[in-house]
Amino acid sequence: MTMHPKRWARSVALLLAVSVAASCGLPRSGPNKREIYSGSVQRQGDAFIVSVNDRVTRATGVVPSLGFAESFKNAGIVGSDIIRPGDTLGLTIWENVDDGLLASETASSTVLEEVQVDGAGYIFVPYAGRIKAAGNSTEAVRRVITRKLEDQTPDPQVEIRREAGDGSTVSIIGSVGGQGVYAIERPTRTLSAMLARAGGVTIEPEIAQITVTRGGHSGKIWFQDLYGHPDMDIALRGGDKILVEEDTRAFVALGATGSQSRVPFQSQTISAVEAIAQVGGLLSTAADPTGVFVFRNEPEEIAANVLGRGDLQGAQRMVYVLDLTEPNGLFLARDFVIRDDDLLYVTEAPFAQWSKTIAAVTGSLSAVSTLTSTVDTLDTLSGGSGTGTGG
Repeated sequence: MTMHPKRWARSVALLLAVSVAASCGLPRSGPNKREIYSGSVQRQGDAFIVSVNDRVTRATGVVPSLGFAESFKNAGIVGSDIIRPGDTLGLTIWENVDDGLLASETASSTVLEEVQVDGAGYIFVPYAGRIKAAGNSTEAVRRVITRKLEDQTPDPQVEIRREAGDGSTVSIIGSVGGQGVYAIERPTRTLSAMLARAGGVTIEPEIAQITVTRGGHSGKIWFQDLYGHPDMDIALRGGDKILVEEDTRAFVALGATGSQSRVPFQSQTISAVEAIAQVGGLLSTAADPTGVFVFRNEPEEIAANVLGRGDLQGAQRMVYVLDLTEPNGLFLARDFVIRDDDLLYVTEAPFAQWSKTIAAVTGSLSAVSTLTSTVDTLDTLSGGSGTGTGG
């Protein structure tokens, strides 16, 4: 059966239109290598595109540095018997007479519970008056009270018990076993001991961060540094605020990877290889291992070191290129450090786009063939019907 010339022309035109649409508008996961390179400074773009080598991995291998200032680390452990404003004292006074100043006729001692040290550091004791307590030891305050009372009652005996009050507590919030306000006592005068008192951290130690705020200053460390660096186990002060939280750093993965998402850091440092593994690796049916890109706003000093230039001002847009097919490509990817807010992007292989084009074209051909067969069938039926009517 011969197709009508006009019908054939329409079919060819439809095929050509579908082919052009398939080659120009196929879906894809993002820009290809050519499009990324077109945005480079060398091609009138605004990003520096740099191939990763050993020198680049060293220049960019910046690990976030956390630690306490010297003012935190040099603060000595507060003695357990030093009184501070806000503390609560308990006093017992014995008098060597039947009818003493404070004791009743049937008792030889007087108990004064919960004597609060005021904001100025003073306490009030009947017949002894206003006494400076803050900054002194319990023994020093005991001697002062004894001296003031002995002029009024013979041989007074004084006992002072210090109980932690508002002036010697810290607040602990965040990812710990028990949030709350805790007293600084003899066993809990350091950061690690106080965290243990609060039930320990409840998140992965590798990503736990501890912030201590004292007055108007704050310091932050990794939880693991408490044990790796003993000088970070600082002495606590009344009023300290301790926050335990998970590391908030993350990178974004896009392109021909196992998943496209924002990925939180799972350790203090993450290499490009580890980042790729965290998102399911490269797609074997689509990824181009020569086109692994890391987009980053690089600080001026690091960018200048990478590019070997001294005329840069401010942060620079940098695009680092990893070619995993090179002899040492995987080693470079292992040594290249991913940082907070990085964008990891893997391009599609040219074959993947070509496969999509072929699939679109062959699908279109099937559609055209089906359409042509349908038209022929309708023409046949139409012709047969007309002949029957004429008879």
